[in-house]
Amino acid sequence: MKQKYGKVAVVMGGPSAEREVSLMSGNGVLDALRSRGVDAHAFDPAERPLADLKTEGFDRAFLILHGPFGEDGTVQGALEVMGLPYTGCGVMASAIGMDKLRSRLLWQALGLPVPQFELLDEHSDWDAVVAKLGLPIFVKPNIEGSSIGISKVKQAADLPAAFAEARRYDRVVLAERFLDGGEYSMPILGDEVSGFVTLPAIKIEPATEFYDYQAKYFRDDTVYRCPCGLPAEQEATIGELVKKAFWAIGGRGWARIDFMTDAAGQPYLLEANTAPGMTSHSLVPMGARQAGMDYPDLVLRILDTTLQGA
Repeated sequence: MKQKYGKVAVVMGGPSAEREVSLMSGNGVLDALRSRGVDAHAFDPAERPLADLKTEGFDRAFLILHGPFGEDGTVQGALEVMGLPYTGCGVMASAIGMDKLRSRLLWQALGLPVPQFELLDEHSDWDAVVAKLGLPIFVKPNIEGSSIGISKVKQAADLPAAFAEARRYDRVVLAERFLDGGEYSMPILGDEVSGFVTLPAIKIEPATEFYDYQAKYFRDDTVYRCPCGLPAEQEATIGELVKKAFWAIGGRGWARIDFMTDAAGQPYLLEANTAPGMTSHSLVPMGARQAGMDYPDLVLRILDTTLQGA
């Protein structure tokens, strides 16, 4: 393994609001790689310059940073300049995937279903937003993950406060129509050349008001169903939708596409997570496990993508 991969940096932590989750994911990846004999080392770009990756002789990077800086193309661009192979999506796909507004505009242009949404600002007519989207409404920052800054608004009077909370994390804020079906996520592996493979979808049933930060990473009462309970034909159809969505942003390597259904079972794309969580509560390992792939095998399969063209 040491000869195959060389010296591997597990790039985790970073400066974003999702630092804590990234460290949990990164330590899981680090342990898995070491358990398979890979010469893997933790590397936190919040504590040292990225240039150390070259000066310290790393051969490739397993990127497990979450949120801005690590998942938005910034680090990917730096590694491209260094000529250092890395896991996951490239600069463009990372940037688009992190940007909920632009990814949705792209999907809409291709005829792929997304929930109805509105942009909010200080001058928004809150009553008009409610009249258009109905209640409840999800209010979320455009560029952030792990449900940070998201509010579920049940009355118009609470919209200004929800906007202010989301605005703490990004200057662009979305209001999104509530969908009263299920909440799901589907992992995807591969690229346009080798082909995309989806893993079994996971249905998420939080005990909280919605699937918030605590429900995602720390609560033990969130229910995850994998198999997700959808009919096999419907899940296969959604898998094709997920492949189209990932292809549209220029995705490669691995990702997780989140979607919701309405009461009639129609799926709507929410967002692409191009550096998904790999914690004990994370969804990609659940889908992989259902497909017969254990956590270390999944990590190695992702790392193998850095060998292409080597």
